[in-house]
Amino acid sequence: MSAIMSFTGKYQLESQENFEPFMKALGISDDLIQKGKDLKSISEIEEAGDNFKVTITTGSNVITNSFTIGQETELQSITGEKIKGVVHREGNKLKVSLKGIESTTELVDANTIVNTMTAGGNVYKRTSKRM
Repeated sequence: MSAIMSFTGKYQLESQENFEPFMKALGISDDLIQKGKDLKSISEIEEAGDNFKVTITTGSNVITNSFTIGQETELQSITGEKIKGVVHREGNKLKVSLKGIESTTELVDANTIVNTMTAGGNVYKRTSKRM
């Protein structure tokens, strides 16, 4: 079994797959999709034991979520909506289900985070590298 790694750090979006179909499926307007598709979002993660603070900055849009593993909390989703959810940790993966969106964030190596979101058969994958 691989060692548990710390998520703490700043990561910049390097590549993404299936952004447009996924956003369309969530009902995001074409205008917002076009504006957002080329923005290189920056994710900053602070991990202290089971407590996490995640700040995602995309252009002028900032989403900050704080949560404790295994405890229900209110999280802001990719659509900006606040939804109650419970984040679970499995090794180097963080998993949460928010209103039909299954999200997995995995530290695949010390410098790479892969976030996969699935909604209604659409899979959106984002790969970010440590800055």
